[in-house]
Amino acid sequence: MKAVFLDCIDINRGDISWTPIEELCEFRHYLTSTLDEAKDRLQGMDVVFVDSFPIDRTVMEENPQLKYIGIGATGFNHIDLEAAEELGVAVTNIPAYSTDAVAQHAIALLLQITNRPGTYDDVETTPLTLLNGKSMGIVGYGNIGRKVGEIAASLGMKIIPYSVNPDEAVKADVLSLNCPLTDENSHMVDRNFISRMKDGAILINTARGGLVDEQALAEALKSGKLKAAGLDVLEKEPPEDDCPLLGLENCVITPHIAFTPIETREKIIDLLAENLRSFQEGGRFNRIV
Repeated sequence: MKAVFLDCIDINRGDISWTPIEELCEFRHYLTSTLDEAKDRLQGMDVVFVDSFPIDRTVMEENPQLKYIGIGATGFNHIDLEAAEELGVAVTNIPAYSTDAVAQHAIALLLQITNRPGTYDDVETTPLTLLNGKSMGIVGYGNIGRKVGEIAASLGMKIIPYSVNPDEAVKADVLSLNCPLTDENSHMVDRNFISRMKDGAILINTARGGLVDEQALAEALKSGKLKAAGLDVLEKEPPEDDCPLLGLENCVITPHIAFTPIETREKIIDLLAENLRSFQEGGRFNRIV
């Protein structure tokens, strides 16, 4: 069985062993791939591994020998699942692998905003904020959302799941986005949503950039409606020069790195191998379609 990883740059740049996967197939990997490069690299491949590289119907139809798509992440909005099911291509993902890492990063973004340990200048221009007694609304109260809430609660914050009380959650001092991106919630944080948020609130997004209308967020940050935002995800990654959030002093942006502690990336490779082994043996471990 021949396999290729088209975009492993955020998972393994050479500091982790590929042995678990190499034991299962004839394997090659690339840090990044353009669409044209992917066309050549997919020829003759039975298996393709991707992180965020899009695999649509055209790619599958152009590679009829393709039997399996292994996603090195939890999200799968970049894969045409309908086409995969129709064409008999198995798709797996890695659920819940990054819970601790992403929750830790969400709180790190919040602490950078409230305490600024990495960029602290002067108490006169950079006042600190005490989190004890503040409230946090959490949109997406699954594994990651609950872990974020657990850490925030240890700092003395009141946790309000959006699924339990959406109105109160939106009015919280801090709002953390931890839900998947779907057609229904794309740009859910738009001008109307932000207008319902508490004046001076903080927005944290470690989920998906498409949840946020970036122009509306930029306007809210510039006007002072929102105090700050901490983002590990953007709608386009890497951002283009016209991204309205770039350069805003009250917007902390990290390049989608919440899931990248070495321990987490080692787990990704182990689970990619486990998913493929299950498929080879006729199982359905972590199968989406």
